[in-house]
Amino acid sequence: MDTGIDVKKRLNELAEKAYRENRYVFTDFLNISQMSEYYGILKKTGESEKEYSDINESNSFEKFVGGLNLPSEGVIGQVDCRAFGGTQGCERCVVRFGSLEMFGYEEPYPITLLRIYPAMAKYAEQLTHRDYLGSLIGLGLEREKIGDIVIPRGADGARSGYNSEKSGSSEAKKSAKKIKGAVYVFVIESIADYIIENLGYVKHTNVRVERCDEVPEEVVPHLEEMSVIVSSNRIDAIVAKLYNLSREQSLKLFVEGKVFLNGITMTSNARPLKAGDTISVRGNGKFIFDGEGGSTRKEKLYVNVKKYV
Repeated sequence: MDTGIDVKKRLNELAEKAYRENRYVFTDFLNISQMSEYYGILKKTGESEKEYSDINESNSFEKFVGGLNLPSEGVIGQVDCRAFGGTQGCERCVVRFGSLEMFGYEEPYPITLLRIYPAMAKYAEQLTHRDYLGSLIGLGLEREKIGDIVIPRGADGARSGYNSEKSGSSEAKKSAKKIKGAVYVFVIESIADYIIENLGYVKHTNVRVERCDEVPEEVVPHLEEMSVIVSSNRIDAIVAKLYNLSREQSLKLFVEGKVFLNGITMTSNARPLKAGDTISVRGNGKFIFDGEGGSTRKEKLYVNVKKYV
C-alpha cells in the first residue's frame, strides 16, 4: 500500500472481504500517511454519506467533526471499522474491519507488545529509535509488521522499564525491577516469537526480549503543558515556534506533506487551530493545541499546547 490510491483501494477491498466472508479482517500497521488516507475515506457511523475527507477545505473540517479530533472508528463501505495501535496516542495503527454488532462476537487486535532491554545494563550503549528499528528490519521483517517503538524516560531522565511478567498489575509494579535502557515495541502477533528468539543484539548491545501481558504505564504517552508566544494562531507559526524552525523550514514541512492535523495531511499552512486539535510533524514530534491564552503588549498571541514527551 504505497500510494494514496493503493491504500484506499486496499482498504475498500478488505472492507468488502469482511462483509462477504462475515468475519473480522485486519490490516498490518499503517503509517501516518496511510492513516491519513484511511481518514479520507472513513464515513461517520450512522451517516453514510458524510466522509472525513479533506479538512484542508474551509468548511469540511467543521462540518464533519466540529473542530475536534477525528475518531478512529467509522464505516468503510458497509463495514464498521476502527483503528488502534496498541495504546492511546499511537501513530502507526492496525485497522479492524467488523464489530460486535455485525458479527455477534469480539476479536482482539493481532498486536503484541514486546519489551527489549540490555542483558547487562552497565555495558549498554545509548540506543536510539533508529537503532532498534534497524535491528528489527535486519531480521528480515517488513516495516508494516512493526508498530510504534516507545523509548520511555524515567524521572531522572534515564530510559527505564519494568522487568516483570505482568507489569500492568498493581502488585507487579510494586515489585518490578527497573532496568535502564528498556524500550517497548508493538508488533503484529505473528512475528512476536520470531523476534523473541532471534533478536540478540541492537548495534553492539546484547539484548533480551519478552512479551508484556499488559501495557505498562510508562508506555502511555506523557504530555508536557506549555505556553508559547506566536504572531498569530496559524498552524505554520505554531509548528515553527515549538520546534525552533524558521518560517521557510516550517513551510517546507507542509509542502512535503509532513504535517498532519488530526490524522490528515495538511497542505494549508495558514489554518487556525482549535482546542483539542492534534498535530503531528514527521521527524519533529506531536502536540495537542489547548487554546489561545491572551495577547502580549506587542499584540502577539499566547497559545497553550500539550507536547508529547
